[in-house]
Parts: sequence; structure tokens; C-alpha cells
Amino acid sequence: MAYFNNQKEPVKNVETNVWSCVSEDCQGWMRENYSFDKEPTCPICQSEMEREVRVVPEMK
Repeated sequence: MAYFNNQKEPVKNVETNVWSCVSEDCQGWMRENYSFDKEPTCPICQSEMEREVRVVPEMK
């Protein structure tokens, strides 16, 4: 039996399409796969959002 001192497997980062808020004062963003609207508004400040690609941890 092996013990790994409570070490967890590292999470892979992947390129993901996201919606990002266009407002200078807001840092809001969401994964494109979890949006119900074709062109969502920011849930934080209600501004428009634009598509971009970010490297984020993979969700299974």
C-alpha cells in the first residue's frame, strides 16, 4: 500500500472558450459551455460580454 502524503493529482489547464465582460471596472467571465444565452450579459454588472479564449483548469 502506498501513501502519497495527501498529495493530489495536478489539475490540467486547457484552452477554453469563455465570455468576458467588456467593462473596465468588472472582472466577470464565464465558460461558454455554461451559458444559456447566445450573447449573455454580465451577471455582476449587466454589461455586454465578448468571446475570448483563456487557459483555465479543466472541469470534468
